[in-house]
Amino acid sequence: MIRDITIGQYYAADSIIHKLDPRVKLAGTMLYIISLFTADGPICYLLAVFALASVIHLSTVPFKFMARGLKSIVIILLITVSFNLFLTPGTSIIDVWLLRHITWEGLEKAVYMGIRLILLILGSSIMTLTTTPNALTDGLEKSLGFLKKVKIPVHEIAMTMSIALRFIPILIEETDKIMKAQTARGADFESGGFIKKAKAMVPLLVPLFISAFRRASDLAMAMEARCYHGDENRTKMKPLKYAAIDKKAYGCLLLYIVVMVALAVMWK
Repeated sequence: MIRDITIGQYYAADSIIHKLDPRVKLAGTMLYIISLFTADGPICYLLAVFALASVIHLSTVPFKFMARGLKSIVIILLITVSFNLFLTPGTSIIDVWLLRHITWEGLEKAVYMGIRLILLILGSSIMTLTTTPNALTDGLEKSLGFLKKVKIPVHEIAMTMSIALRFIPILIEETDKIMKAQTARGADFESGGFIKKAKAMVPLLVPLFISAFRRASDLAMAMEARCYHGDENRTKMKPLKYAAIDKKAYGCLLLYIVVMVALAVMWK
């Protein structure tokens, strides 16, 4: 399961989505997530699925590679669906023992919530899979540039978020190495119940934290050795500029939002 986390990883490819300005992908991801939480009715969710499928197809990222990231949220997905399924009041589907708590309203809400979580994870993964950490930092800094006027350290915030995203695949790889090393020494991470597996993970956390702090210290020393002092008098080697394809992407994004709002209003 550790190796199945895809958020934070970058998948190198030569696609239309990869070539888009990072600001377009940031705006698209945020608006897509907002649209998922405002969607109402099956037509809206069908539109969201169609839009995401189109972007995945254009990105040329294998769907199997992206779907691996869903394995890490299976437990959260099951808990969320179960709560909505059994705790939503309404008309019972079957009036038998515990099944009488399952209502048509709960079933509908559980299905929508499950679809929403799946689309949210896949939609967020597209941004990191098609955008390098450096481009993501530049795009985030440029998008939030207006906050500099109120003395908010936008560059430092963007750099911190980029480093955090970049550390995700590194720490996953480090965790996998430690687990393999401890398994070779007789550790068992697979058998037993949930509590036993949780206890088996405790010896894994100590070397993982030590490795994470060591990497953070090395990164800080490397940045200091290269005279990094934040955003002060810094220039960009490759400044961000919108191309024609970015304007078309904004147009498609605007069309998606307008249609989604119209369908949501019509469904109500």
